Amino acid sequence: MTLSTFIPSLTSVLMIGFISISGAQASDTPIRFAKGQISTTITGKLKPNVDEQWYRFNAEKGQYALINIAPPSGKNKATPETANVGVLHMPDGSQDGTKGGIIYQNCLPMTGEYRLRIARNLMATQGKTAGYHVEVIMLPKYASKELCENE
Repeated sequence: MTLSTFIPSLTSVLMIGFISISGAQASDTPIRFAKGQISTTITGKLKPNVDEQWYRFNAEKGQYALINIAPPSGKNKATPETANVGVLHMPDGSQDGTKGGIIYQNCLPMTGEYRLRIARNLMATQGKTAGYHVEVIMLPKYASKELCENE
């Protein structure tokens, strides 16, 4: 294979990889809010040796969002490990997030589909079942206006 035939092939592979990383996947779990609600919770578990779970939601530019990740609580929800990494992927492919606690608290920068990745901290895991509890708060645009007017 010559370099001139290799470069277009590599470009195609990279573009396909970019599309699959930044766009929503069929396996993403939708995040839904009940009518009139501004918050919802997600409680889940990563099976042994599964590193992540993806969620998705649609939002508008200028909506104020807060996403908090914590260990699951309660007698029947305890797990040997906690999935404490949360990363919010923006519609343009950029991302923001951190380990545990409030992983995002800001005005959303654009309109479109957002993806939320919940994962285990690979530096502090033994591959056991890892639980998580995520609270997602999303203010409607009218309630976000004062918070986001300088954004």
